[in-house]
Order: sequence, then structure tokens, then C-alpha cells
Amino acid sequence: MNRDDESASGWRSIYGDKVPDDSKKSAENKETAAALETNRFSSLSRSSSMRSESPRREPSPERPSGSEPEARTTSVPAVRRRKPKVMLWSFLIALGLVLAMAGSVLFYLWNGLRPTAASSKTVMITISSGMRAQKVAEMLEENGLIRNASLFNGWLKLQGEGSRFQAGEYELTPGMTRDQIVAKLNKGDIVAASTIKFTIPEGFTVQQIADRLAEKAGIDKAKFLEIAGKPEEWTGSIWTKTLPTDKNLRYPLEGYLFPDTYEMKAGSTESEIINRMLAELDRKLDQLPEDWLGTLEERGLTVHQLLTVASLVEREVVIDEERPIVSSVIENRLKKKMPLQIDATIQYSLDKPKERLLEADLKVKSPYNTYLNAGLPPGPIANPSLKSIEAALYPEQTDYFYYVTKKDGTNSHLFAETFKQHQKNIKLSEKNEKK
Repeated sequence: MNRDDESASGWRSIYGDKVPDDSKKSAENKETAAALETNRFSSLSRSSSMRSESPRREPSPERPSGSEPEARTTSVPAVRRRKPKVMLWSFLIALGLVLAMAGSVLFYLWNGLRPTAASSKTVMITISSGMRAQKVAEMLEENGLIRNASLFNGWLKLQGEGSRFQAGEYELTPGMTRDQIVAKLNKGDIVAASTIKFTIPEGFTVQQIADRLAEKAGIDKAKFLEIAGKPEEWTGSIWTKTLPTDKNLRYPLEGYLFPDTYEMKAGSTESEIINRMLAELDRKLDQLPEDWLGTLEERGLTVHQLLTVASLVEREVVIDEERPIVSSVIENRLKKKMPLQIDATIQYSLDKPKERLLEADLKVKSPYNTYLNAGLPPGPIANPSLKSIEAALYPEQTDYFYYVTKKDGTNSHLFAETFKQHQKNIKLSEKNEKK
């Protein structure tokens, strides 16, 4: 066919005048596939050889100009998937934060519990009775002795401390450790307070006690005697509540202020001193045998009467062995309803004691005059010792109704059952005095 025919038909080959040969095209495709397979095998071999022999890549030989570029395929080796690093970093960051927080807490605890800066300056603190450990810790922090009251109180609880702190005034210094502070507070190692010390002799009256305290303790004598007459001020003894309301009592507290040596805080008031002495009476009565109240009841005596008898014994007797004997004379006379006729009661009735009583003195009008009045006086005439109280509670069993001082310098007595014998003893006593 000619071109004219082709034009007439309207069809034109894209290859120009040549008609593609299907067989030739198939052969070319096969050759291309074979070349690609050969290149792939060569590429894999070369890649394997390069990994085993040398990490360096040799430059490929130059292709001659005008030659067809080789068909190449890129070999993609298999890549193993790795776990993401996000979780690892998150863990490390969280761990770092926890450690930082723990470190901060530990530093806070260490810093808050370590001793304060050492100093030679002493600090005085006072712990009152019943003060809680938290309050003590706050006071220690306020005075610069610890760094943190809350941490110190927490440490006390962990250690089981704080409940044994003793009241008082303490001298502490900055720089002391926790253990040193706690040990001092537990021990009660307080600063010795300024004190007053005074001795009340056995047999002293309320009036004599007031004089002694005014001299030795600097108290107001008038105020002391005033308080000694005010029951609402008396809190030291349970026995003052049983005191009889007798207008004849010269000093209601006579016999209840126990004679002893006392040491009290400087500046103690008259009321504090009185109540301290009253408390000592209760303490001494507690030292009596357990059945002492039962014995007192059997004898039909009150505590007030017991102290009254004891005061008579105290003022009449010097030698301890004679106290129960003189007590028996008092008991025997009371049973017989005889006047006691004790000179010490006359002395108590007088404004000023006398070395020697006169006949006129025996007639002085006073409820304390046992020459004119039968039975016991309204109350004690002095403040008795424990030995006189014991003698009054447990008198010796005798038949004596009389006694007289020997006047030979021994301070002992001559005892008699009858008045006739007593008269002989009086003469003997006077004879001894003349010598």
C-alpha cells in the first residue's frame, strides 16, 4: 500500500512508515528482563562483598559516551524496628523528679533537726507543771535552742519522749543537741532557785513562829497572824477543816503548824508559808501506825484534842522517855475529872511568859487556865513534835496523877500516885534546887 491509501483511510502509524514487529518487541522485552535480573544479582553480590571486605565504596567505572544507561535496581536491606525512646526518657525524668523531691525532704528534715549555731550565751526557760511537749518545743524555738518546733515535736513522739519533762527553770545554751536537751528536761536539772531557809523549834507558839519568820524570812508579822486566823486561807491540811468553831481559841492554827526546818522559794507569801507548814503536819501524821485513827476513836478523842494533849506534853517534857508517862498523868486526871493543873497553860494565858509563876498567876481568868477549869483547854498551847503526838496517842499505862521537876539540872521529873507522895517529891525537888 502507498501513503495515499493510508491518507485516505485516515490512519497514521506513530512509528512513522515502519510497522512495529510484535516478535521483535517480545524478544527485546526478554533481553531487558534478563539484563535486569543479571544486574540485580550483580548488585546483591557486590553489596555482600563490600560488607565483608571493605567499608569503602569503590567508584563505578565510567560509562562510554553514547552507551545506554544500565538498568539498575536499588537494593533495600531489611531494617529491624527499634522501640521508641520516649518511655525511657519519661521514666528517667520522673525518677529524677522523685529523687529531687526526696532529697529536698531529707535536707529539710536534716536542717530542721540539727542543732542551732553554738553560743556561749545561756538561755533561761521555765517549764510549768502540766505543760505539753508541743508548747515546750515552741518555747525552745522562740529562744533559739532548736530550729523547727514541729519537727522537734514529731521527733519527740517517734522517740516516745516529752511526757517526762519536769517543771522548773532551766539553763540551756544554743548548740545543744536534741538528746542533750531532752536528757536535761527529763532529769529535772533545774537552776537552783533563790530560797529562804528557816527552822521552827518544837513547842513554838504561833506568836513565836511569827516573830521568827519576821526575823529570818522577812515576812510581815501582822499579816502572818491575820492569815493564821482566816480559815479560807488554809489549804495545806485536811485536818483544819475539822477545827471547832470556838471563840475561846486564841489562835485557831495553834498546834497545826508543824515545827521543822523549811526551805522555800524566796519571796514566798505568808499564806504560802502557813500552808507549807500545814501540809507538813499531814505528812507527819501519815507516818503514825495505820490504826492511829481507830485508836483515837477508841479513846474518844478528836484530832484537835490529840494535838492539844500533845502540846501540853511538848511544853512540859524535855526528855523523850518521859513523854508517854506525862501523857498517862493527863489521861488519868481526865478520867477522874481532876483539873490538870499544868503550869504551861498558865504561861500561855499570859501576855509574856515568866520564868517562875506566882500564886496570883494561877488565878488568871482564862479558858486556858487548867487550875481553874477542868478538862482540856480549848486548843493546843504550842505546836508539838511528832514524838509528843505519838506519846499523846499511845500513853504509858501508869497510876500516876502527879509529877514535879527535879530541879537538879537534868530536866527530869518525879512522879507520884498520891498527893502525899507528891508533897514529898516537891520537898525533894526544892532541896535539889538549894544545892
